[in-house]
Amino acid sequence: MLVANGLFKKFSGKPALADVSFHVKRGEIYGLLGHNGAGKSTSLGIILGMVMPDSGDVTIDGVSVLKDRSKALRKVGAIFEAPAFYDYLSGWENLKILMGYSAGFDPAAALAVVERVGLSKRIHSKVRTYSHGMRQRLALAQALLPEPEVLLLDEPTDGLDPEGIKWFRDFILKLRDERGMTVLFNSHLLAEVELMCDRVAILREGKRVFEGSVGGLQDDAPVFEVDLEPWGIACGIVHSAGGEILSAGRISLPHAADPSVLVESLVRAGVRVRAFSPVRRSLEDLYMEIHNGAGSPN
Repeated sequence: MLVANGLFKKFSGKPALADVSFHVKRGEIYGLLGHNGAGKSTSLGIILGMVMPDSGDVTIDGVSVLKDRSKALRKVGAIFEAPAFYDYLSGWENLKILMGYSAGFDPAAALAVVERVGLSKRIHSKVRTYSHGMRQRLALAQALLPEPEVLLLDEPTDGLDPEGIKWFRDFILKLRDERGMTVLFNSHLLAEVELMCDRVAILREGKRVFEGSVGGLQDDAPVFEVDLEPWGIACGIVHSAGGEILSAGRISLPHAADPSVLVESLVRAGVRVRAFSPVRRSLEDLYMEIHNGAGSPN
């Protein structure tokens, strides 16, 4: 549904993006991750036609953003950077004005979207009275008018409380599951990205250093947190079972190995087994490995 191909961009001679490519499948939730300055917002800016790349292209449903921005973005809704509203007007008046700039205002459609994002009770209040979470919901309502097929979100949960973050997560998952919405968003909240995304790309210093399935994080050799004594004897038994010592208190085993057989061997050898529990490799683990130089581009 969305393809970024070979994006290069420099600002004042400093590289912001260097050959960044990724693709988002139809009906997929895709996350862009990276530190500040990694190139996430620059990538979204290029996709929206607000930033011109030095080279490369973006297509949305096969239409080039560079060659026909209006047609390419016809199916796109977006929250980019900090959403701006007329604070002295109501949320409803803001939607009416902002939608009038592009596709025109449809009151019935707007009413349905306002109800969907949970702003019905306050939509006629002045925006200056809105909390940060309510402003984000208003921005989401604007992005969903008219009904897009692709939703682009720039740090959408930034500044939200835990309740607001959970509401946003559930809302986006529902959009994908019920309406087949394609969603691309950037974020630094790794736990939320892991709960929401089908696939992610990690950017570092303007380069894509990882792209893959969130579910695929568990494809590596199983890792276990252990407390074994004496450690020296235990290490020898782990090695004989085909395992690897990752650190003091952490081991990995081949997929074919049965952990219960290893525990039995340890006990028979007189090793005290105080703890032996599987460790779920998280997106945060992967992110930190890459940030610390352990990961390799892929």
